[in-house]
Formats: sequence, structure tokens, C-alpha cells
Amino acid sequence: MARWLKEGIEEGAAATADVAVRATVESILADIGTRGDVAVRALSAKFDKWEPDSFRLSEQDIEACLAKLTKRDLDDIAFAQAQVKNFAQIQRESMQDVERETLPGVILGHRHIPVNAAGCYVPGGKYPLLASAHMSVITAKVAGVSRVVTCAPPFHGAPAPAIVAAQHMAGADEIYCLGGIQAIGAMAIGTETVAPVDMLVGPGNAFVAEAKRQLFGRVGIDLFAGPTETLVIADDSVDGELCATDLLGQAEHGPDSPAILLTTSEALARDTVREVERLLKILPTADIARRAWDKYGQVIVAESVEEMVRIADEIASEHVQVMTRDPDYFLEHMTNYGALFLGAKTNVSYGDKVIGTNHTLPTRKAARYTGGLWVGKFLKTCTYQKVLTDEASTLVGEYCSRLCALEGFAGHGEQANIRVRRYGGRNIPYAGRAEPLFEVVD
Repeated sequence: MARWLKEGIEEGAAATADVAVRATVESILADIGTRGDVAVRALSAKFDKWEPDSFRLSEQDIEACLAKLTKRDLDDIAFAQAQVKNFAQIQRESMQDVERETLPGVILGHRHIPVNAAGCYVPGGKYPLLASAHMSVITAKVAGVSRVVTCAPPFHGAPAPAIVAAQHMAGADEIYCLGGIQAIGAMAIGTETVAPVDMLVGPGNAFVAEAKRQLFGRVGIDLFAGPTETLVIADDSVDGELCATDLLGQAEHGPDSPAILLTTSEALARDTVREVERLLKILPTADIARRAWDKYGQVIVAESVEEMVRIADEIASEHVQVMTRDPDYFLEHMTNYGALFLGAKTNVSYGDKVIGTNHTLPTRKAARYTGGLWVGKFLKTCTYQKVLTDEASTLVGEYCSRLCALEGFAGHGEQANIRVRRYGGRNIPYAGRAEPLFEVVD
């Protein structure tokens, strides 16, 4: 039986905070829908103290941002983007259009069709998270999306040069310096100056996530995302310093970011807690990480590897760092996770920034039913059918007619019957009728 050496905040308290966020977002989205650009400008001025002549960056604005970065900065961004693009292309190549003759004269198929326009949100108010530009824009472009719009908030009162560079180098078609609910609303609802998109992707704070949730249906979204989560699964093959570093490395995302240690070693658990306290005295982002650890941090000691798998699947964490003697055991047996990081030589930060897998991942147990952002999220798998022969239409039509009769769908049945009459050369009753439902026209 597992034991909790440290527990996090109760779910009820988190739910209370969600209610307030929901009401705020609903009101703001309604305002954007009514007043368009006027509302967006007012909201940006209120929340970000940002009210430029145009929120869309010009070519000159973009070049000015690029000029603020060193060649090394640009080379590093290019390296990370090359990794993301390479893996996205591998994923796209795995998705093939199909066409098969499933019965003599019956052709069925599907095509993977990209959405026409995608809106990519890049968080940047607290930290300039340029990696989110790689993950969303490049993935959309590899999928074949023709219009990719990006929004990122101002950073210290201006467009963040690194974010702008990443957006531009990734291939964004329109770049806006606009953040928060107002950015999400402008992209999804549309304004006088921002044409609406078909799909929204990208991480963000609780207000951004709630805006996407409320707009789902009006537009598509990648997933319902909450605060960053990390689960470290470890045994006594590693030490507390490594575990503590990986926990706090994600806890610094925000004061509501859960960081959980799951281990079979009580000695490692206690060593990790001590190391967390030591590192929090020297970590530059300790103010945020401390609040996250105190309220949402957990330390769990399980009795076996099998119990660790069961608990990990119940947690269904966004990031799962596995540092055990046999990390592949978790790859083979776990079913609920956003992304796995297997072995001590890798870590969540590699996935977040540079290694090539996508860092937009499911949170709040959504890993039970979805994976993260990938090229497939931007593609609609659309089916088609062709019936080539009279015999095939007659065969399928007879079955269809009888099945429609079972359901009581007269009009559906007659769609089949008329083809049986025309292509099969004979009249068939429908639902006990001796005569056709509709007049037969020679």
C-alpha cells in the first residue's frame, strides 16, 4: 500500500478557483464578440499596459527584433526548430491517404486534409517561451496549414525578440504582439483587423486555457490544458539531488504547477525532500517554485514497481520522468501520460525546449483520452466512397433498404430503393409496402 510522505492541495480548493476564472473569461469573450477591436485594445491596455498603433508586427518590426539577437541565439533557435520539424515530418509521413476496393465495385477511402487557418498562442508574459512557437507553428506548417497566425503577449513592455524570431523563423504568416484572453478571442471570434481561424493551439495560463475551452466548438482546439505537471518516477538507482532538480525545474512554471515524486525507496524520498529545500535556497525562480511545491508538491512511496505503474496511470501526468533500473518497463506498461522521458540521461527540459517531440501536452488527467499536439491535430481525416457498378449499388442498396426499415427511416430507405430499381432492374417493397414509396419515373 502506497504512503504519501507529502500531500498537495485538495481538489475542492482548486475547483473553487476555476469557477472565478470561468466567469471572467465568459464576460471578456462576450465583450470581444460585441465590440471587436475596441474591446481587444482596451483589454490589452488594461492587462498588459500595451496599446500600439497595430498589434500585428510589420516586416520592419520583425527585423528589429531579429537584430537584437546574436548569431548564436539565432543558430540555437534554428537547431531546435530543425529537431521539431524533423520529428513532425516523420509523424506526417506515418499518416497515409488510403483507397481500397472493399467489395466488388465499391471504393472507400480517406484523405488527411489540413485545416485552412490555425491560431498559435505563445505564452510570454512571465517568461518568453519561444519554444512554444516551434511546437505550434512548425507542426502546423508541416501538416500543410496555409495560414498560421501567432499571438504572444508583450514582454517588459515590448515584443519579446526571441519569441518574434522563433515565430518568424518557424514560418508564421501573421505575427501579433497580443496576449491573454484577448488574443484567444481575437483569433477565434475574429475582429475588424484579425480574420478568424479554424483551430487554436498552444499552452497558456488558466485564463487562456479556459478561453480555449469556452471557444471549443466554434473552433477546434489542440487540447484542454492546465498548469504544467511533472511526475518523477525513481528508484534508488538515482539520488535526491537529481530528483529534486527535475521536480523544481518544472515547478518554476507557475505557483499552481504540480510536481510529484513517486518512488519505491523511502530513503530516496526523504533525500529528495531535503534536496528540494536546499535548492529552493539558491534557485533564482525559487519564489514561484516554492509556492508550487508547498501547495501542489507530493511525495509518494510505493511498495512495488507494479504499484508505481498503477499510481502513475491514476495521476495521468503531463510529463513523466522515469529514472529507474528498467525505464522501458514503464514504456511497456503505462497507458496514461502526456510524454515519457526515459532514463536519467534525458529530462523534461529537453522535451520542452529542443529534442524534437512536442511540448504541448495534456494536463488534468486528460492523458486518459488524448495525447499531445502533433501534426495529426491539424489534419481532418475525411472519408469518401464510390460505387462503380450496377451490381454493387444493387447489393448494397438491398441491405440498406432492409436496415432502414428496421429503423423506420422511410426517406433513407427510398434512397436505397430507387437505386435498386434503376440499377438492379426490379421493384422492391419498403416496410411492407407492395408499391414504391414514391412514384417511379421511367
